[in-house]
Amino acid sequence: MAIRPRKISDIKPLFTNLAQTSHYEVKFLGLPRELMAYLGKKGVGSRFVGDDVGLLCFSASLPTSNLASASVTGSYTGITENFAHTRQYNQLSLEFYVDNNYKTMIFLESWMEFIASGSYNPQNLDNENASIDPNQLNYFSRMQYPEYYKANGVKIIKFERDYRRFIEYNFLGLYPQTISSPSISYTQSDTLKVSATFSYDRYIAGKWTSLSSQVGDNNNQLPQSPPPTNSKPDTPATTRRPPTVYQTAQAGQNEGVSPRITKI
Repeated sequence: MAIRPRKISDIKPLFTNLAQTSHYEVKFLGLPRELMAYLGKKGVGSRFVGDDVGLLCFSASLPTSNLASASVTGSYTGITENFAHTRQYNQLSLEFYVDNNYKTMIFLESWMEFIASGSYNPQNLDNENASIDPNQLNYFSRMQYPEYYKANGVKIIKFERDYRRFIEYNFLGLYPQTISSPSISYTQSDTLKVSATFSYDRYIAGKWTSLSSQVGDNNNQLPQSPPPTNSKPDTPATTRRPPTVYQTAQAGQNEGVSPRITKI
């Protein structure tokens, strides 16, 4: 294929409509009620979790994945083939501003604390060990069950300035795995920041709601157009009247009287 020169006017519309990095939103939704109850005891309410902590997230990385593969040799002479067998999801990194009430720190720290709180924060399960005070010397750590600490509604929405073009990522089975150590010093003051790394089972690229499934625009699909309808109303089917049955009166009962025909 021969290379031909192209005018600037031909490619200018492409390079003047590029996505910007500073328009996005993080939403922490779908946290289990057991976890939310624990956060509430720490002073972190649902309003802060659902709205504020996402706004304080000043930096985020969009999720990606990779495919693990296996090599097969011998099917074709001298050829080694590779086949994908597992989709692996990379960890999610988020950076937050810390408010002066330190709720951002308490939110992340309490989430991780709850995960390892099985020994002193029982969930009223059968045959569960008695609660033990963390201040005791014989304290031991036990993890909570995954359904108590994994969130199934955290999302990142990357949009443009017109709020009409966007891409959405929904995370399933998300929980914090690592919290970085914020740096503090006596030098010039700066905004306190903290970053956390989250693990998750998988993510869904695109909308993930029952409404989007009905409309047909979930998973980054284009909305499905409704089936065409006829402009003319359907003509109702003509109903057929049942045939009329006639019955003749018996003759001979009244001589000289004509037979009477009645409709049944």
